[in-house]
Amino acid sequence: MTPYLPEINSRSVIEEVPASLSAESIFSNFAKEESSAFLNSSLETDAARYSFIGVGPFFKLESRGNDISLNIEGAGHRFKGNPFEVLRSSLNAYKIENTSSFPFVGGGIGYFSYDLKNLLEELPKNAADDLHLADIYFVFYRALVIFDKLTPGKIYISALDFPGGKSAHGTIEEIKEIIENTKPLPSRLEKNNGKVPLESNFTKGKYIESVEKVLEHIKAGDIYQACLTQRFKTSWPHEAYQLYLKLNDINPSPFSSFLNTGKSSIISSSPELFLRRKGNAIETRPMKGTRARGKTQEEDSLIKNELEKSQKDISELLMIVDLERNDLGRIAIPGSIKVTEQRRIEPYSTVYQTIAVIQGEIPPDADNIDIIKAAFPGGSITGCPKIRAMEIIDSLEPNVRGIYTGAIGYISFHDNMDLNIAIRTMVKKNKDLYFGVGGGIVSDSDPLAEYEETLVKAKALIESLS
Repeated sequence: MTPYLPEINSRSVIEEVPASLSAESIFSNFAKEESSAFLNSSLETDAARYSFIGVGPFFKLESRGNDISLNIEGAGHRFKGNPFEVLRSSLNAYKIENTSSFPFVGGGIGYFSYDLKNLLEELPKNAADDLHLADIYFVFYRALVIFDKLTPGKIYISALDFPGGKSAHGTIEEIKEIIENTKPLPSRLEKNNGKVPLESNFTKGKYIESVEKVLEHIKAGDIYQACLTQRFKTSWPHEAYQLYLKLNDINPSPFSSFLNTGKSSIISSSPELFLRRKGNAIETRPMKGTRARGKTQEEDSLIKNELEKSQKDISELLMIVDLERNDLGRIAIPGSIKVTEQRRIEPYSTVYQTIAVIQGEIPPDADNIDIIKAAFPGGSITGCPKIRAMEIIDSLEPNVRGIYTGAIGYISFHDNMDLNIAIRTMVKKNKDLYFGVGGGIVSDSDPLAEYEETLVKAKALIESLS
């Protein structure tokens, strides 16, 4: 434990509040505040029921490599260390008991950058880092506003009672006043001035050439699959939360999020669950296989049917299922890992996606940091074997991925955890906007088709800019 994290006895107080406003409207009160956070299950699925707003940040952890920054109640501390262990000690210091039915009543919201892979494995560092963002960014909040899709017309506020600090009831009253004075967002969002010019870190020809190099590695037996991505950049001088609202309107997603770090804004419309822990149960839902939705009902049905029967997509998902089973098996109770659903097609506004569901059980002495270290980064966005695939990715992609293909979500003070795979995710830094798109390459991949698949995945993101 670091010297800055004394153990604190705290508890969660939860109050139900009648309110008919949307989560998006209520978060508009906080979107411009530094360290604000919004986890939004804007598309309900069997894996997405709750949304959360973090209110009253009191503790923030950021790291780049082994350089760690802690801000506790406004006091800053900088030192070198293992950020995973500092995060572990932070969670243990503020341990609380959750006796409610909600999966998250207190803890931190933030992200893990894809580039944390370099702290977990001995990997090359050839790609350029031009954004200089934190590898780990987590903010811990005095209160959470909770939305449950099964109880419309009700909002729940969970506040922490700290010894010597503001009472939980005082915090709840302040949030209730904000909610009472909230005005609903307009039903129609303003459009910008037409198409926004995009700049990629690959030319079309260079991307196709890189796919061909991955295929050479597959033919040589180095790997079975690798996920190659390109990154787009554009100028975006408008409000970041307005962009989130537009993207959320075009492409509602079960694991969407908005984070305002003060240095950047993260806008995510992710459909993919990376890791979920509830009690001793763990789950991951790798996603492989994408098709653009049809323009007519008949065309849409034909596209879905083709995806269902595609042997390439079936084998691509099977490879990642095996990889994810192995990753979770590093931490789970032996024999507990089960593929509870081998393959499912999920519909989204612009694409069809295929997923699998893998579940298991962890031993009582394992914690969330152990789970993350065993499985990070997600196999669906690396390839397999994972380490060799990441080495090849680093040799081909010009820039580090940063938050893209990392994970965004919450880690609680009471053991539960929920993290997405940060795909369909944009980063706004100053007036520039960045987002990555990619796809898994296997032995029978067509290089041109792989390039075009990245554009299909970018469709909703590009539409939100216009």
